[in-house]
Amino acid sequence: MNQLISIKKPEDIPSNYQQTPIAKLLEYHNLLKPLNVCENPELIIGTCVDNRILLRYPRKFAYMVRAGGANMKYNEFKISYAIAVGNVKHMALIGHNHCGMSGLRDRKEQFIKGLVNNAGWAKKDAEEHFIKDAPASEIGKEVDFIVSESTRLQKLYPAIQFAPLMYDVEKDSLFVVKE
Repeated sequence: MNQLISIKKPEDIPSNYQQTPIAKLLEYHNLLKPLNVCENPELIIGTCVDNRILLRYPRKFAYMVRAGGANMKYNEFKISYAIAVGNVKHMALIGHNHCGMSGLRDRKEQFIKGLVNNAGWAKKDAEEHFIKDAPASEIGKEVDFIVSESTRLQKLYPAIQFAPLMYDVEKDSLFVVKE
């Protein structure tokens, strides 16, 4: 079972992340470590498109890849670019609570109505769009998805360190996911 580890002091950061850019991200965001000047990116951050996620870290510190539910499928080339050209060797994959990509079936009617009212779609086209594309976007339980997505990416990039993290939108805080 996955467990969230709260980071309230440097000693709370798991030993496998100590002295890495992942630890720095946790210190910048949760512990309000002063923002250093960065000349080159040290980290890839993969997270959701949700507008409630605002991470605190220095300018130029990280490449940022955003996708619904932090689902990095179809974003592998961007990750590969950051690794190959940017020489980045660490990635934080950050999910969050109350994610709209979890439990999509419950929002089917809202989705269809929103496309009809806001985008001028025909109801039939909006419904077909949902039926066709929602299954690929559904992530299930947020924490479980972040662990499985980190595992998938780790297999694709075995020399890169991946950290599954969760962002609490009410607390504006990052948590490490202990598998």
